[in-house]
Amino acid sequence: MDNKISVPSRSTVTLDVIEGDLFAGRHSTVKGTGTPPTLKVLGTVHCEGANILECNILAQNLEAEGDVVVRGNLDIENEVEIKDGRLEVYGKMTAKRIDVDEALFVSKDLVSEEIDVGGSMKVDGTVKAEDIDVGGSLKARGEVEADKIDIGGSLSVESKVNIKTLDVGGAARVKGGRIWKVDVGGSFESNDQLEFDSIDVGGAVRLCQKSKGGKINVGGSFKVEGDLTFEDIDVGGEVKITGSGDGGEIDVGGKLEIGGSLKLSGTLDVGGKVDIAGNVLAKNIEIGGVLRTRKAIAEDRIEVGGLINTAEGTTARYVEIGDRGEVHGSIKADRVEIGDRARVEDIFGKQILLREGARAENIYGENVVIESHCHINGEVQYTNQLEMGSDVSLSKEPQKVNKITY
Repeated sequence: MDNKISVPSRSTVTLDVIEGDLFAGRHSTVKGTGTPPTLKVLGTVHCEGANILECNILAQNLEAEGDVVVRGNLDIENEVEIKDGRLEVYGKMTAKRIDVDEALFVSKDLVSEEIDVGGSMKVDGTVKAEDIDVGGSLKARGEVEADKIDIGGSLSVESKVNIKTLDVGGAARVKGGRIWKVDVGGSFESNDQLEFDSIDVGGAVRLCQKSKGGKINVGGSFKVEGDLTFEDIDVGGEVKITGSGDGGEIDVGGKLEIGGSLKLSGTLDVGGKVDIAGNVLAKNIEIGGVLRTRKAIAEDRIEVGGLINTAEGTTARYVEIGDRGEVHGSIKADRVEIGDRARVEDIFGKQILLREGARAENIYGENVVIESHCHINGEVQYTNQLEMGSDVSLSKEPQKVNKITY
């Protein structure tokens, strides 16, 4: 058999084995033999464009100057290169390297080391590759496994993923799995349990089930429909976790909402409002606006500028309430400072300071300072020293006692 076989343009031929290269003219159709129909090319398949390969193709390389349709499996040992066109494979596809200018479609599984598509890529089966670079969109129905995926537009995977580095310019959506590094310019969504090392997203993030990961940096909103274990969360807008959270630190510019409890080894820092259905335990708690929780506990300090509302109280080494702040529930701390004209309930502490015009229910401390114009509705008990400014309103005479029980 000749080393080179040429198929004239607009013709249809049936071939079996080619020991050299195949040249297919424009608008030509090539068929194979056997069941299923198969064509084996020991060299390279050259297509001039608008070609249909009506069989399984086995070859060293595939090159084309336009659109190519393969109605079967495509098994290329080395490289597939499609210039100024798209490649459609209605079967499985394997190749060492794939370079398609416009679009790539594979109806079954796709395996390759390197994939480079200028436009869109769609795979109805699974995808396994080392490096995937797509200028437009990537859609996959099956599981996706890759070392690196770089998408200029959007990513949509309907099954689990195993990706080391994911970089998407627009929106990305997966169905759980494992991603070491997520870097998305727009929005990121996982519809099942996700394990990750880091998430960096410019817009919004949505996670589901019981997810676990490292650092989270989101410019907009962050939502978890379930529990979350993490290292650090830094979000410019709002955070909502319907379950419980367990991590290092949280820094939120807007609002934080937790459906369960929250446990942190570091600091909880929220500029706006915090709603936690269960308890919150952290090293430090710093809230610019409102804190609502069943119980607030900090190893070191709690500082709230607006309102604290707890059913079981607030406990820390140091508690500070801002000017005109308000506390519902008891405060227990070594040192307590209540701002000007703030309103609190019961205070238990070693060092207690009520600044001018503050109001409290009951005060129990070792050393207590009550500045001018404060109002105490209940009793004041102290073990060491009491200092009061002018015009302090007391419903009962202060009592010096031997011991204060927290």
